[in-house]
Amino acid sequence: MSVMNDEFDAIVIGSGMSGGWAAKELCEKGLKVLVLERGRELSVEKDYSDMLSPWELPNLDRIQEDELQKHYPMQSKSVGYALHETTKQFWVKEDEQPYETPEDAPFEWVRGYHSGGKSLMWSRQSYRFGPQDFESNKKDGHGVDWPIRYDDLAPWYDHVERFAGISGDRDGIESLPDGIFQPAFDLTLPEKAFAERVNKAFPSRRVIAARVAHLTEPTQEQMDLGRGPCQARNHCHRGCSFGAYFSSVSATLPAARRTENMTLISHAIVHSIEYDPVTKRASGVRVIDANTREAKTYTARIIFLNASTVASTLIMLNSRSAAFPTGLANSSGQLGHNLMDHFGGAGAGGELPEFDAYYHAGRRPGGIYVANYANISEHDKPFLRGYGFQGGSSRPGWTGNRPGIGESFKQANRTPKSWSIGINAFGDMLPNFRNTISLHANKTDKWGMPVAVIDCRLGENELKLMQAASKDALAMMKAAGCTNIWSSEDRGVTMESLTSPGNKIHEMGTARMGRDPKTSVLNGWCQSHDIPNLFITDGSCMPSSAVQNPSLTYMALTARAANHAVELLKTGVL
Repeated sequence: MSVMNDEFDAIVIGSGMSGGWAAKELCEKGLKVLVLERGRELSVEKDYSDMLSPWELPNLDRIQEDELQKHYPMQSKSVGYALHETTKQFWVKEDEQPYETPEDAPFEWVRGYHSGGKSLMWSRQSYRFGPQDFESNKKDGHGVDWPIRYDDLAPWYDHVERFAGISGDRDGIESLPDGIFQPAFDLTLPEKAFAERVNKAFPSRRVIAARVAHLTEPTQEQMDLGRGPCQARNHCHRGCSFGAYFSSVSATLPAARRTENMTLISHAIVHSIEYDPVTKRASGVRVIDANTREAKTYTARIIFLNASTVASTLIMLNSRSAAFPTGLANSSGQLGHNLMDHFGGAGAGGELPEFDAYYHAGRRPGGIYVANYANISEHDKPFLRGYGFQGGSSRPGWTGNRPGIGESFKQANRTPKSWSIGINAFGDMLPNFRNTISLHANKTDKWGMPVAVIDCRLGENELKLMQAASKDALAMMKAAGCTNIWSSEDRGVTMESLTSPGNKIHEMGTARMGRDPKTSVLNGWCQSHDIPNLFITDGSCMPSSAVQNPSLTYMALTARAANHAVELLKTGVL
């Protein structure tokens, strides 16, 4: 950490996926940057548990059920696979930091308050948006037109992929563009058979190896930052001491720190962004110390808001003034509206016992991906947009990475069940003004901040998407020759069976980009229409969701915006 001072060129609010990128890019351009993190600063040596042996994990690394229900009732639904005794430190206790959501429309808000934010807890699936995704709003009339197109972002995808390290194949799919890849993880034999058979039965569909943010052939720059290749241990949810998977802690924050231009302050809860009506600029950031509750304001020439969609929106709404009585930079009235998340509820799986003689080693971070084909290579659909599938194969029945002893334990590891394979859909949610984040009128948290009220509901188009995806998933299992097939078709896909918004952890859209200041909060550079020295580059800025995991797009948008902001500073515009 550099020497503390109160004079900064830029303030970055949040140190997660996009905040880390903003810090890196701004620091590398020579700016003095203050990064504000509301949680603690993590230590790889002290806080990661990926090097512990099974017998060293407390309670077999399981959280008691009553503790789950008390502290993590919503998050346990979304991230149960990663919420354990050794990792609960990464997840916010919901009873201590509450929010409200209607009983008939639950929202699963997943949060991590520490350096690196949710970049420590993501699934690392990394896909570019395709040309069609930047045009969908304009074509079907939902939401506002993206103010940029794929070609505007393509070089920035290159930029972030090269630094972050994405493993994948060059598949030649126009709607899912190739990138700067390190070698992909091999598919298992069942996955290869599934891909070949589905691709043959449905020429309009492509099953490919998952693209994941894991190093397989580290570059010299990545090694200089202390990062090494993925060990295929599948302990990612405990942190990665090898720095193999991309996170702010392993990559962007160290890159920013080595410039000696970054100051990071932990336990800094951002209360609001202050606005100067004379200069018509954001003048500073008001912070509450999480431990002492002392208030302080930091100033800078530019501000990047990267606290994640819900938190960034709350900060903006709480930054009211005479100039912006409904929230900072909200002349459009769109702030807090158009909340989106990917959704599911459709999938299928089955067994492929023909491969039971095949044994495999290692635990890969990704399996297979079925690129979106609905309304792209397959048309005449009774719905708008589309869906992709994520999945993979496994051998159920292993004793696995748990303590054990004796002959029965050893035998269990030698007698797994048949190979199984499964896929689950991720749907493209339409932007809708009625889906909102707002401030509670009278309830506050223990720091005096208004709690969030989140009201986000899926619609008829989302239901039709999942009903179609369910049928498609079943058809692909049959085409692959699977036995003992299960499918969401078995129980029927209804509105009640769709996953709740928030479940996919891809919330976005509440401070959207657009061409018209009357209908959007930000321009094509993620820069406020109303306040030119304010940039928002986390999920808030997204005009639509597409079907691909959005983190790679957040990174590219952030790098692009940060470099633009520096140019504006150099030319005296800001």
